[in-house]
Amino acid sequence: MNTAYRILICLISSCCIADALNAQSLKEKKNDSTKVTLKDITVSALRQPEKNLEVPLAVTVLGLRDIQLKRGYGIDDILQTVPGVLVQNRSGNQDLRITIRGFGARGAGERSNAGTSRGIRVLVDGIPETEPDGRTALDMINPLSIQSAEILRSNSSALFGNASGGVISFSTIPKEPDTKLTFQSQIGSYGLQQYTLQAQGMTDLGLLYATIGRSSFDGWRAQSQSDALQISAGLVHQSSARTKVGVHLLAGNVNYQIPGPLNLTQYQQDPSMSADTSTFNPTFIQRNERRNNTSGRIGITVDHALTETLSLSAMTYLQSKFLQRSERNTFRDFTRYHMGGNFIMKSSNQLSSSLSSMFLIGMDYQYQDGAILFYNLINGNRGNTLRTNKREGAQNMGFFLQEELMLDDKFSLIVGGRYDKISYFNEIYIDGGQSVFTSQDMSYERFTPKAGITWRMNEDMSLYANVGGGIEVPAGNETDPPASLSSFIINPLLKPIESTSFEMGYKSQLSTNAWLGLGAAELKTDIALYSISTINDIIPYAGGRFYFSAGKTERMGLEFSHSIRWNHGLSLSLSLTASKNMYTEYTIDSIVDGVNTGASFVDYANKDIAGIPSLFGSAQVKYAPEFLKGLQIGVDYRYCGHYYADDANTLDVDPFAMVDCSISYDMNISDDISMRVFGRVMNLFHETYMSGVWINPERPRFASPAYIEPGLPRNIAAGISLTWK
Repeated sequence: MNTAYRILICLISSCCIADALNAQSLKEKKNDSTKVTLKDITVSALRQPEKNLEVPLAVTVLGLRDIQLKRGYGIDDILQTVPGVLVQNRSGNQDLRITIRGFGARGAGERSNAGTSRGIRVLVDGIPETEPDGRTALDMINPLSIQSAEILRSNSSALFGNASGGVISFSTIPKEPDTKLTFQSQIGSYGLQQYTLQAQGMTDLGLLYATIGRSSFDGWRAQSQSDALQISAGLVHQSSARTKVGVHLLAGNVNYQIPGPLNLTQYQQDPSMSADTSTFNPTFIQRNERRNNTSGRIGITVDHALTETLSLSAMTYLQSKFLQRSERNTFRDFTRYHMGGNFIMKSSNQLSSSLSSMFLIGMDYQYQDGAILFYNLINGNRGNTLRTNKREGAQNMGFFLQEELMLDDKFSLIVGGRYDKISYFNEIYIDGGQSVFTSQDMSYERFTPKAGITWRMNEDMSLYANVGGGIEVPAGNETDPPASLSSFIINPLLKPIESTSFEMGYKSQLSTNAWLGLGAAELKTDIALYSISTINDIIPYAGGRFYFSAGKTERMGLEFSHSIRWNHGLSLSLSLTASKNMYTEYTIDSIVDGVNTGASFVDYANKDIAGIPSLFGSAQVKYAPEFLKGLQIGVDYRYCGHYYADDANTLDVDPFAMVDCSISYDMNISDDISMRVFGRVMNLFHETYMSGVWINPERPRFASPAYIEPGLPRNIAAGISLTWK
């Protein structure tokens, strides 16, 4: 590992020195008429448009050109290259686990992350997919509808509130207003079929766009079939020079089976099997463990400039969900309605010839409510006996403000904060088949500050630093008490995760007439160092059956990304994340943890935090040769280092490396019709690897713990796309 860190430091140092030398060279040649200044990248996921080089946060922006060859069956394909972001596809289908700088790492288990992520806020077209309690389901997001993505890797609680250890903002709005209709078909290994129809164009009302996609996957493990129907549509209407209105629709029906985890022996013998009776009885196959999620959302956004210096923006949305699950030997019907909105006022003023101000104040509101009906399970289907009828509600209200001062377009200072109150409302009407009524409410409150400073060294480079707080309350299904506290509806021992983050970083985007002797190129570099301290970290036990708050943790890391894109068509990019993640104070009752040591308590201080690899990264090479217009070839390398699946650091998750390849060719059939053919080979060398794990799995008396979710072996996909303009 020491060698790997030395290599990482050498790479970063080399890139920084090269950037500095190249910037000096460009400065000396400022009169060169062939010099090109790159356009500043604007980040829109910060509650107001900001230039990336002026933002004191770690931000990765992915445009359509960055993701076009990567948009496959799941959105994990899009996010694999982002430093600090670990995305794990648990079964090769819709069930993803997303971690940013360790936030969200606990979400893996029998119930704790089936189809949802934790600790990360996800937006689509500026509207939250994340629920008030911090869970995010990705059911309605079709990767082929995504036009761009912005990933805020810094803790963003001061802007977005609960569960904002990172923010992922997807946009489905086309960047160009061209009128076109596109049909795409893709088939692949293990029964993969994907069909997508996209349309967009300018109308009298404004830019109208829509995507409808149907996909299915037989799965490569037993009990891992999935299918999805996803629809997105929208209208962006510029009603006047000062007012813009957007209407955005999302809908989806997603079905997927869950094969369950394997123990180490099973994984080594046959990773394609499903969990068997050595740990789970009845097995995942016998109870047909699965999810059937149907949801739809409509959102409206309004941006209005009152004056040249004062503007208002507002958003509101309504979402409805109907979810069915075969889970832990019961059948469950969920009904949910989720509503919310925000209101933001922005004021920009020139205070003097050298000093300007941008003031931001706003509020967010989210409310979700609904019922859960628990039925008996018969041969994997819903029985006729209603065991439990529960209401689960959550409300999240937050107020925030931020002041940004800019001096001479070189120095900017941001100071802000946010107050949040998150409340749960739980009631039980039927329990054990008997009519009862019990209720319990609980609220969490927190103020999170933020401060940051940016020094824009020149038009191409900047340095920044920030410090801020964060909050993450227990998600709804994490609040269930263990058996020893069965008299409670909400676990009284759980507390919100409180975090403090320190970060400093460097960003650059350069354009040069000659780079490494290969001609004109664009270069981008992003380096971030962070330190995150948390208290009351929420820890899953027995595979996620219940949770406790435990001790203090420290996470320190370095993120590095560097990309070069030559004008003649060759591009290289590298992304690396190195971190140290430890429990600093952590004792737990040995009975709760299931560790039979004879001692009353187990002390896990100085152990590695489960679920977070200390080193992971990727490298990509893409080539679009000038001599054959339309051809593009890509090779991706991914690496994930060793980590542990338990707090005791006894269950190893082996490191792995993987190579993917892709190719596409675009051609014009006529003046109005173009065609694109493409193909991908994932896991080219047929690597057997652990894609995901269950954190702190149950330890059965007569079997080894099952915690491993094997990743997809080599798989191939190919397709064709036809576009009419």
